[in-house]
Amino acid sequence: MNEYLIAATLPTEGYELTDSGEGEKLERYGEIIVSRPDPQALWPKKSSAAAWAKADAQFSRTGVNAGWKFRSGVPAKWPITFGGLKFLIKPSSFKHTGLFPEQLANWDWVRELIIGAHRPISVLNLFGYTGGATLAAAQAGADVCHVDGSKTALVWARENAALSGLADKPIRWILDDAAAFVKREIKRGRLYDGIIMDPPAFGHGPKGEMWKIEDNFLSFLEMCWQVLSDQPLFFLVNGYASGYSAIAYKNNLGELLKKYGGALEMGELTIAEKENERLLPCGIFARWKIVV
Repeated sequence: MNEYLIAATLPTEGYELTDSGEGEKLERYGEIIVSRPDPQALWPKKSSAAAWAKADAQFSRTGVNAGWKFRSGVPAKWPITFGGLKFLIKPSSFKHTGLFPEQLANWDWVRELIIGAHRPISVLNLFGYTGGATLAAAQAGADVCHVDGSKTALVWARENAALSGLADKPIRWILDDAAAFVKREIKRGRLYDGIIMDPPAFGHGPKGEMWKIEDNFLSFLEMCWQVLSDQPLFFLVNGYASGYSAIAYKNNLGELLKKYGGALEMGELTIAEKENERLLPCGIFARWKIVV
């Protein structure tokens, strides 16, 4: 399948992209308005400067200095409901908020496959961050293993699970380097029916392990093939700042198509502006699924 999909997250009560442009985006998380940089927003803003100035939290860079400025009374963290789950929003020093709304299409895809399988499903979520995909899979009934190299992100993901009423679901929370963990899973003979990965362009594991996607991705993917069960359900790869095309990921997942049949998709993840036809590009994906 060579169809190129454009998945768009639409405004909801919990989140909306209010405006974007000139290297910035204006978002609403619950009732709180946030302004922060986004280099993909290479077009004029629609809203007035006065509207942007009313943001409750603004992230800005001045020379080497970068950080958030909050209006009086704005909390450092607050909960929202999004995609049938609950998340704790905590603006971080890296301009992130802890939620990637563009991933909603992938969460829905994962949930639909797990529910439609009508059998026990085990899922491995690598580079799991604050747990959106983990929670979606657990909510659909899967056993999930969530792996991330950041203790802060892992604690945050568990907070989101508790908020979403999923604290008692069968989720293993693993603080580890993703490649090191998969290598040990191979030795243990543990297998998974679905694998989700969101590899960064560059990063470090909890023990200083180096990750560079151009050096490590292919060998990492080869290890992941070895922890797929004999009846795999899906395989999902996300990409952000690596500079690669979705075609590069699709070319690798083609091996699953040859071996198991099924269907292969690729495309872009986007967020639709409120009351506007513009889409903000937020990442790429390739995904394979078995066709029942």
